[in-house]
Amino acid sequence: VLLDEKPDLVLLYGDTNTTLAGAIAASKLHIPIAHVEAGPRTYNKLFPEEVNRVLTDHISDLLFACTELNVKNLAKEGIVRGVYNTGDVMYDLYVKMRAKLSPEAEMAKHSLVKGKFIIATIHRDFNTDNRDTLQSILAGLNIATRDFGLKVLLPLHPRTRNKIGLFGLEEMLDKITVTEPLGYLGLMSLTQNASFVITDSGGFQKESYWASKRGILTMPQGWQEITDTGWHTLIGDPIQADWKFLISNILQPYVYPENIFGDGHAAEKIVTTIIKKLNQY
Repeated sequence: VLLDEKPDLVLLYGDTNTTLAGAIAASKLHIPIAHVEAGPRTYNKLFPEEVNRVLTDHISDLLFACTELNVKNLAKEGIVRGVYNTGDVMYDLYVKMRAKLSPEAEMAKHSLVKGKFIIATIHRDFNTDNRDTLQSILAGLNIATRDFGLKVLLPLHPRTRNKIGLFGLEEMLDKITVTEPLGYLGLMSLTQNASFVITDSGGFQKESYWASKRGILTMPQGWQEITDTGWHTLIGDPIQADWKFLISNILQPYVYPENIFGDGHAAEKIVTTIIKKLNQY
């Protein structure tokens, strides 16, 4: 495709396998590369996303970081040229779509009351593939219902559903409202009126932050910019989790840390920079 189209620049986003493939192909053909969401680091090479992102960053010409921490991470690796802190285009999307959300209608579908429910999303293999880990997370969801009177909405990922069946944990869903996976508008509409979230999704971690919702993260690493503030709590090993303490803590009043991911105009800044740089090539 690149040979046929001969683009002036290849614009890549995120950390998927296709991101890295595009970066390698463009690099071999000496086509300038722009990487959106450059600089996040987990420092864990077991995550394929980490490998994809690091390698893409090191062969990109323009690197659009979401936060100041991303910029610092790149500098530690000697990448200082062509780096711009534009903010996060995912936040742009959230701001754009916020007016289209319908919290009341979505809550009515599941008989939910504002502030009296939580949303949980669990899909990562390190949570689903170990019976004890998955059982602990489901126990935590049941504690939220039994001890705190919170309804639990669990949009169930196919892998998680399969593992619950394989491990014989179906009874642990009896007190939980299980749905099929939700689309962006449905999930974000419900998040507006949730009490808090429990998730192992980096994307949903950011989206729940933008909705001003605290969260418990069942993952080794999350977005450090959020977890460093204490707004979200990271659980490295769910098996050892004290769920009563965690939920009690997350329900306490806490000052919301604002503007971590920019001002909602990241895409404009990215486009302006690309146009300016293309005129220089």
